[in-house]
Amino acid sequence: MPRRRASLPASWPPASGAPSPRCGLCERAVQATSRHHLVPREEGGRHGPTVDLCQPCHSSVHRFLSNRALAREYATVEALRAAEELQTYLRWVKKQRVERITNRRGRT
Repeated sequence: MPRRRASLPASWPPASGAPSPRCGLCERAVQATSRHHLVPREEGGRHGPTVDLCQPCHSSVHRFLSNRALAREYATVEALRAAEELQTYLRWVKKQRVERITNRRGRT
């Protein structure tokens, strides 16, 4: 049986008074965020700190940085924002209204 996709709200941006989630990396107001483990689970961060990221930022973090690098060098939001590998992407996404991008991770 195929999985159903959740429908998006009919009105965007949300009505005034309703707080919209903010991405912890690009700091844009977005429709939805997902939890990013600052230290990846497979590197021992299962119960560690997390940050809410929009889908484009979450995909890009995992595309440009390995889990090992995330665990060793980028275990804070400030370190992620300063990552040289993400600077071009962050400059671009902060100007965009994009809510979703395709998963650009390399195929194995």
